[in-house]
Amino acid sequence: MIVAVTGSSGLLGRSVVDALMAAGHTVRGIDSVPATTTVSSHLTVDLADFGEAVLALKGADVVVHVAAIPRPTGRTATDVFSTNMALAFNVVEASVVLGIRRLVYASSFSVLGFPFFVKPVELSYLPIDEAHPNAPQDAYALSKTLGEDVVEAAVRRGALDAVSLRMPWIQTAATFMKEVGPRRASADSGRDLWSYIDGRDAAAGFLAAVEANTTGHHRLFLSAPDTYSETPTLDLIRTAFGDLPLKRDVTGFEAVIDTSAARRVLGFVPKHSWRDY
Repeated sequence: MIVAVTGSSGLLGRSVVDALMAAGHTVRGIDSVPATTTVSSHLTVDLADFGEAVLALKGADVVVHVAAIPRPTGRTATDVFSTNMALAFNVVEASVVLGIRRLVYASSFSVLGFPFFVKPVELSYLPIDEAHPNAPQDAYALSKTLGEDVVEAAVRRGALDAVSLRMPWIQTAATFMKEVGPRRASADSGRDLWSYIDGRDAAAGFLAAVEANTTGHHRLFLSAPDTYSETPTLDLIRTAFGDLPLKRDVTGFEAVIDTSAARRVLGFVPKHSWRDY
């Protein structure tokens, strides 16, 4: 298939492009900066311009929308929200106008309110699954939550089928100790739910979503199989959240994000852990 990947030059975008290329797809990278990995073709585009978005996506069989400001730090809240919402709306609407029937959206576990909340998030239970209520507070989390709703609106009117993938902190062997090492030793580690995903596993999830024969709109959590901590998971939960209800037994260092729905719908099984880096 011809797959258009927005945000193709970023960390997640590069990983997705590599996985799609390795699977034999023709990949059109779309970004506001030049290509940073091998891609079938690349367009430098301002997706905030609807006309440019239409021209960039024309001829694609599937759209993977990754492009976004990835965090609410270092930018004003207005900039983060308005940029992410404009990109999401333009990419989804351009796909509809062009008759592209499949879209995969890079969402975030931030729809839960983590990790950039101002007031502590009141969890209902752990491990987290798709039934847990969303509780965005900051501009980034809100943009990802409403981005899913933009996708849902297009699906609701029968314009396309879609998968939204909700991921925690994306890491690689090269970035983990530099970025996560200091964080996991701090009192703020609970703000991440001690969660991460290897870029290769994230890319495998996107590849599976591109190739899946699903209908409607599936909103799915992805995660590494374990936490990024060296403390057993149950100890982390009890220290941070007290007697929070558990939906099932939690053992060892297993993640507190349940990916069983992604396994059921997409066949997603995470294969990479920081412990193997």
